[in-house]
Amino acid sequence: MNERLRSVLRDVVTYVLPPAIAFAVVIGGWEAYVAWRDVSILVVPAPTDVWERFAEDPGYFWEQGGWTLYEATLGLIFGTAVAIALAIVMAHSRPVERGLLPLAIAMKVTPLVAIGPVLIVIFGFGTTPKIFLAALLCFFPMLVNALLGFRDVDPGALEFMRSLRASPWSIFWKLRAPSSLPYVLSALRITYPLALVGAVIAEWFTGNRGLGFVVYSAAQNLRTPELFSAIAVLALIGVAINIALSLLERRVLFWHESVRSTR
Repeated sequence: MNERLRSVLRDVVTYVLPPAIAFAVVIGGWEAYVAWRDVSILVVPAPTDVWERFAEDPGYFWEQGGWTLYEATLGLIFGTAVAIALAIVMAHSRPVERGLLPLAIAMKVTPLVAIGPVLIVIFGFGTTPKIFLAALLCFFPMLVNALLGFRDVDPGALEFMRSLRASPWSIFWKLRAPSSLPYVLSALRITYPLALVGAVIAEWFTGNRGLGFVVYSAAQNLRTPELFSAIAVLALIGVAINIALSLLERRVLFWHESVRSTR
């Protein structure tokens, strides 16, 4: 029991204490600077003003955050499913890869501010354009990582399975899919926050709810404490997602060297 307690305390000191200290220093410096320079609340509110606005109605911010998270999650699921399906096909066919990869790159480099109005014209002002914009943002990183994972197989194991006349389906499930897991899970830590960004940007164009709508409305009406409160909630959601995905990665990839080396 004492050994387990020491392990927990060691993890707290190693992983929790440094960011907590950094956060406290940033908040303290922010509060001191605003007081020292007498910065107007319409420009930059003090952390205490932000906290007061959040404390007035925390349910409002969490409800709006829930809508943004819902849209981002659906976009992530859709974008990830399409990306992995295309990566499977591309991993088995170089001509397909040469044909589809330039299109994927073209989608990646197209500015979101140009895509947003097009999605509104096609899908209207509901949830659908937000989901599509979130999916577009997370599609390309997942496609590239999944493709690398499906191809990063042990050549010896691949030749052995082929010598046993294993079917392509068997090779995929027993060799390619396990080798892709580290790449896919690492990509999720990038694509989920990107999906949040996509949902927030779409809410600027089409929103009547969600943190993107709160941010846009507060900025337009100079309600800066509300603006910063919404940003803080969005940041907390992003941090929580990153922590959850890190725990998932450690649980799923317990056999992988990248996880075992950190224990």
